[in-house]
Amino acid sequence: MSDVDTDRIMKVGLDLAGWKKTPADSMVHVKGKNIKKVLIAIDVSTAELLLARSLGCDAVIAHHPLGKAAINFYHVFDRHVDYMIEHGVPKKIAKEATAKLKERVETRTHATIYNDIVGAARAMNMPLVNIHQPCDEYMRQTILNKIESKKTDYVYDIVESVSEIPEFRHAETRVQIRHGSEKNRAGHWALVIAAGTNGGYSIAKAYFEHGVDTVIYLHIDYSDLVKMREEKLHGNLIVLGHLAGDSLGLNALADKLEQMGLETVRIGLLPSR
Repeated sequence: MSDVDTDRIMKVGLDLAGWKKTPADSMVHVKGKNIKKVLIAIDVSTAELLLARSLGCDAVIAHHPLGKAAINFYHVFDRHVDYMIEHGVPKKIAKEATAKLKERVETRTHATIYNDIVGAARAMNMPLVNIHQPCDEYMRQTILNKIESKKTDYVYDIVESVSEIPEFRHAETRVQIRHGSEKNRAGHWALVIAAGTNGGYSIAKAYFEHGVDTVIYLHIDYSDLVKMREEKLHGNLIVLGHLAGDSLGLNALADKLEQMGLETVRIGLLPSR
């Protein structure tokens, strides 16, 4: 195994998605080299950094954004605009719906104490990377290929297809139809994943009002779901499951690193087989 550093780890993540540029929600926070063993987790706190040290790991890979990447997280949401335009939503409406989501998240993250975990990693001299959207993009491509390889006549067909993916099969949380019915025709469907976070109420509404019958999110806030139900939006919303989806992307990253000769310690991920 050649010497692996944190930049190489980030490149492996980008390669999963077929990307060249690191998105705003992913970052090498503490550089390191000669890495042979890594701890990988969806959410990383100081506890995971200490666990990594106790297990003899040379670096920690988080999925969800940390530090500056957490503050800049909302910048990747513009991908929602691309998705909506692709599915027939007018550009002006797509931008307006996404702007509401960006403002809500930026307002929330502006108040966070964003540098404590990165500061702890620096103090421990523990290399730290977070890779978010690239792993989610791999997950999106995998789910999309699975759905397209099966029947999509009814909402239930999509639920069944995704449920066959190992991470979703092993999850305690089932793929759910949060709005609409499994007996409805899926019609024109849109997989809305790897755009930073779920589109919530405003983006689902834009899809439903412009010809999309079924929207597929990884997760959704209850308040957004209540608004959809109160307004009796016409359409179907399938919610896949956060842990299962994130596990899919991180397992792929871990597998690639193991193929390079690294040892991985996967914390909290669902099985990929």
